[in-house]
Amino acid sequence: MFSGIKIGRGVTWFALAAAVVLTVFPFYWMVRTALTPAADLYTDSTALWPQNPTLINFARILGLVSAEEARAAGGSGAHIDFLLYTTNSLVYSGLIAVVQTFCCAMAGYAFARLRFPGRDLAFAVIVAALMVPPIFTLLPNFVLVKQLGILNTIPGLVLPSLLMTPFAVFFLRQFFLSIPRDVEEAATLEGISRWGMFWRIVLPMSRGPLITIGLTTVVWSWKDYLWPLLVGKGESTRVLTVGLGVFLQQSPNRAPDWTGLMAGSVLSILPVLLLLVFLGKRLVQSMNFSGMK
Repeated sequence: MFSGIKIGRGVTWFALAAAVVLTVFPFYWMVRTALTPAADLYTDSTALWPQNPTLINFARILGLVSAEEARAAGGSGAHIDFLLYTTNSLVYSGLIAVVQTFCCAMAGYAFARLRFPGRDLAFAVIVAALMVPPIFTLLPNFVLVKQLGILNTIPGLVLPSLLMTPFAVFFLRQFFLSIPRDVEEAATLEGISRWGMFWRIVLPMSRGPLITIGLTTVVWSWKDYLWPLLVGKGESTRVLTVGLGVFLQQSPNRAPDWTGLMAGSVLSILPVLLLLVFLGKRLVQSMNFSGMK
C-alpha cells in the first residue's frame, strides 16, 4: 500500500515538474536568445546557453548605440522609442486597471446588495455577455471611436475597456455576497450611508479580490495588441506591443532581427513580472472567498 502511495506521489511530482519545465522553457529560451550575439544565433542554436553572451541586444533596443554600431553587432539598425512606448503601455494598462476595477466593484456591490427594478435581468445580460467573443465588438468600438474623433489618443485607446467587464462584475458580486450582512447592518445602525459603507467598509474588506481583478486586468491590457494597433498607430500613442511589431517590420528584406526582438520582449515583461512577484501572495490569498480577515 505504501509503495503504491510513493509511486503515485512520484508520478505526481514528475508530472508537476514536467508542466513547470514546459511553461518556463519558452521564457528561458527568450532570455537565452536575447543574450546571444546575432552572428551566433544560427551557429549556436542548439546550445542551452550562448557561448559569447552579450548585452548589446538590450542596448540596441533601448537606443543606447548608434545605427552603425547596431548593424555592426548584427542587427538591422532599426530603432524604437522604447521609453515612450513603455510609458504609453503603463498609462494604458494603469488607467484601465484602476478605473475598471473600481467601476466593476460598484456594479458588483449593487447587484449583490441593492434592490432595484430590473436588477436580475441586467445581471443576466452581463453574464450572457461573457459568451460574446471580444473580436465581435472590435469593429463597433472602432467605428465609435472614429466617429468621436479620438483616434490616436489615449482616451480612444482606453474608452471601450474603461468601465466594466462581465467577468469582473460577476467575480466581485460573488465575493460581496459572501460578506456577512451583520457587518453592514451594524454600520447602518451607526448612521453610515450606503456610499460610506461601500467606501469605508466593503472596499477595505475586499482588497484581495480587488487586487486579483486589477492584476489580471493589467496583464490583459499590457499584452493587448490588436486594439492598440488599430486605434493607436501614431508615434505618440503607440504602446510597447505595437512598438515591438514595428521594430520587427523595419527589416522586411532580410532575416528578422530575432535577437533584438527577444531583448525587447524580455524588457517588456519585466514590469508585469515584478507586479506578479510583489502581489502574487495577495492573488493566491484572495481565492479564499471570505469577507473576514
